[in-house]
Amino acid sequence: MHRYRIWAAVAFALLALALPFIFNSPYYQHMLILILIWAALGTAWNLLGGYCGQVSFGHAAFFGLGAYSAGLLYLHLGASPWWGLALGPVVATLVSLPIGLICFRLRGPYFALAMLALGEIFRLVFLNWISFTNGPRGILMVATRPGKIPFYYLALAILGLALWWSYLLIKSKFGYYFVSIREDQDAAEALGIPTTRYKLYALLPSAFLTGLVGAFYMNYVAFIEPNVVFSLGNVSVMIILVVILGGVATLWGPTVGAAIYIALGELFRAQLGAANVLAFGVLVCLVILFLPNGVVGEVDLFKRLLGGKRRGDVGGSLGSP
Repeated sequence: MHRYRIWAAVAFALLALALPFIFNSPYYQHMLILILIWAALGTAWNLLGGYCGQVSFGHAAFFGLGAYSAGLLYLHLGASPWWGLALGPVVATLVSLPIGLICFRLRGPYFALAMLALGEIFRLVFLNWISFTNGPRGILMVATRPGKIPFYYLALAILGLALWWSYLLIKSKFGYYFVSIREDQDAAEALGIPTTRYKLYALLPSAFLTGLVGAFYMNYVAFIEPNVVFSLGNVSVMIILVVILGGVATLWGPTVGAAIYIALGELFRAQLGAANVLAFGVLVCLVILFLPNGVVGEVDLFKRLLGGKRRGDVGGSLGSP
């Protein structure tokens, strides 16, 4: 089985490297880049919201900070926004530290509402601080741009980093502590687990990766404004939908969810026009009803059930993170 997984990973990597040449139209390459962006965002959110159980509606704040770190370098210093790939994730991580120390005192819906308010606070600040952020006019980058293939491979590298980092964390003691906090925080504290510290261990890489994607987004689209990058509906909520579609607390769930989200979103938009939002909402409801663990989550659950039956211990096979 281990050898099969290695060969499957190699085949997946080779396919990912070849995709921009298989789909050589700029439109399809753009769709592939969007899939990678949302997959990386979903993987980052999954560390905190999926494995650790801290549902965040405020990841737009980290995404926007990453994007504006790149944009403000260009606006005020005339520097290349590519430097934002180094600055953006650092800024998002540093901002997330005091936010986590404060918000992790809250639980459940109170934490979710606090993070939601956080994203809105940043949106309003960047919208009204016109002298620094250019306000609602946003930041437009005017420069010679490479084709889409370099952006594709950079986005693929970012997703690879997110998957690799997530895998290392969830297969270590961190992953088991994350799951214990998600399942029963009081019991985890009774066992001596410093829950606030381990929530921060989930938040910091999550914010770092989200800020990195935000900086990449600024370089890719060459225009940002607060209502776009700090958007509750178009960033924070959509990240959660991607993870729900693919599978919460699964390594590949966000990637599968991103592919479904982008592909069906474009199909519905082309075929249904203004009704595409309604159709997508119906799809999400159907997934929640009939695939509550997401596409990848249901496949993993089925495999674990079969494996448990062979070993005679179904319950034991469901406890791994």
